[in-house]
Amino acid sequence: MDTNASKLLSRFINCEYWELSRIYTRTGDKGETGLVGGGRVPKDSLRVEAYGNVDELNSVLGLVRSFLNDKELDMILENLQQDLFVAGADLASKESHDRVPRITRERIAELEGIIDKLQEELPPLKVFILPGGGPAGSILHFSRTVARRAERRIVTLSKAEKVSDLMVPYINRVSDLLFVLARTVNHRERKPEVEWHSSA
Repeated sequence: MDTNASKLLSRFINCEYWELSRIYTRTGDKGETGLVGGGRVPKDSLRVEAYGNVDELNSVLGLVRSFLNDKELDMILENLQQDLFVAGADLASKESHDRVPRITRERIAELEGIIDKLQEELPPLKVFILPGGGPAGSILHFSRTVARRAERRIVTLSKAEKVSDLMVPYINRVSDLLFVLARTVNHRERKPEVEWHSSA
């Protein structure tokens, strides 16, 4: 996220009425929350559920990074975390607010490029594998499932309200990237992949 977009996002999130050092605002005590750019909705609304799952995914990626000892992959995850703030703002605002930073086609293409590059060092998959491996790899497998849940919530939201056409493709690529990252971490840490065997 560039500096101008970051500043703008901070202004929208803070609504320019309170500082980040003030943790409690009491504005949500009646079960409502503010959207980016104005307006209030119930905290259990589809929109809040969607960007709440994106927020959860961001937190899980922070947990992954605390176990990771690979600078290249850590930078990929940090950039994803930056992205997810933009995705959250995208989901937390109506499309009429055109000053809100948005996920772009270019960023989706960048994620696809990262996936392709990482897959070059991985052995091809011929069967399903069980989620697992070392701590970082295991949590990355878990983060993929959180991304898939976020994707489902965004799809549900899109059936009821207008959301960016790029949100579902973006979060879909994120989940694909997280799967490849899980495999890459385990591969680099020499953690074997356990194949799934059908009992049928």
